[in-house]
Amino acid sequence: MKSILFDRKIFSWCLFDFANSSYSAVVLAVIFPVYYTTVIVGNDGNQGDVWWGRAISLSMAFVALSSPFLGGISDYARARKRFLFSYSLLCVLATASLMYVDKGMAMTGFVLVVLANVGMEGGIVFYNSFLNDIADNEHQGRVSAWGYAIGYLGSILSLVIGLWLVEKEHITLVWPMVAVFFAVFSLPAFFFLPPDRGKGVELTKAARDGFATTWTVLKRMWSSKDQRRFLLAYFLYEDGVNTVIVFSNVFAATTLGFTLQELIVLFLVVQMTALAGAFLMAKPIDYWGPKKVVSLSLLLWVLVTVVVYFIYRKGFFFAAASMAGLGLGTIQAATRAFFAQFIPAGDESKYFGVYSLVGKTSAILGPLIFGTVSALTRSQRPAVLAVSTLFIAGFVILQLVRGGGPNVEKRGNG
Repeated sequence: MKSILFDRKIFSWCLFDFANSSYSAVVLAVIFPVYYTTVIVGNDGNQGDVWWGRAISLSMAFVALSSPFLGGISDYARARKRFLFSYSLLCVLATASLMYVDKGMAMTGFVLVVLANVGMEGGIVFYNSFLNDIADNEHQGRVSAWGYAIGYLGSILSLVIGLWLVEKEHITLVWPMVAVFFAVFSLPAFFFLPPDRGKGVELTKAARDGFATTWTVLKRMWSSKDQRRFLLAYFLYEDGVNTVIVFSNVFAATTLGFTLQELIVLFLVVQMTALAGAFLMAKPIDYWGPKKVVSLSLLLWVLVTVVVYFIYRKGFFFAAASMAGLGLGTIQAATRAFFAQFIPAGDESKYFGVYSLVGKTSAILGPLIFGTVSALTRSQRPAVLAVSTLFIAGFVILQLVRGGGPNVEKRGNG
């Protein structure tokens, strides 16, 4: 039987992750942060770091607080696809406009980054909500994993193109390249994903009733012991994952003396191993169940943090980062598939809005732990080890959650 990956709805959904990952890799993670902080703002007195931190914090806060309610509105108005298109268009236009930002234009760059990041992160809520529509219960785990895997491939490809443009001294062309990359490869999603169901209702009524039903969903989820435990476990271990992602380059540069070129290679290595991990664990998510896969991934992350404590050579850190990459793609895909099992039909955007709220706010405790321990011990090594407590706590709480079992028997195709 032909793999379901080649179903046009599923393939176009995965291709959307390929498209938007260009923004995540080039603008959010690797090239633009350095360009903004050192060239546009200038990092005298760390002012570039301050402006960049404000832009990311403001955009993430807006997405986190608005996502549950916009999800409710989109479900009630039956306008998921229109919301996804609008957010994506915002990201594409703001990213393309970065080519006009020059040295000293800190505020212009700030505004465009906030708009682009809101467009990118806000659209993910509606993108995730299509998972239940395009894949049946037997295949949601692997489809979720394929989306992440193909997304990592998009990160690698767009970053390679971006670095080539930088080497050719055409850095201002990097941002429109990302915008075109995002726009072109996201088009199939708008053609082939399921259309908005029916005509919906007038937007003002949708806003009023969408807010009301979202509050109902929030209370319903919190009153469910298993959903409440899942969200708490997710909050803790996702905080750990985010902390490791944020501080891995800082640790590599400060403690191990990595150069910028080595950090870029490290990022590419992590992306490639995350891609491999997501593909390798695609079927096991369905066969073993997402709960078991998430649990195994958390044990892997605990092992990585312990191993890093003892690492003094760059080669060993590359090996540890590769292990972390394998767990990165796996834990993200399996967590999304696990959460999808809780969602009743028709409430996809509302539920994934709450999921986004938890995910976007789960970057508070981990950095505080890392910074405090690092300051107290005057070493980043025990700080890395301390982050493992978030993975351990998430693992323990997750074991108390019922559900997350296999969706298929150990047979069949896909």
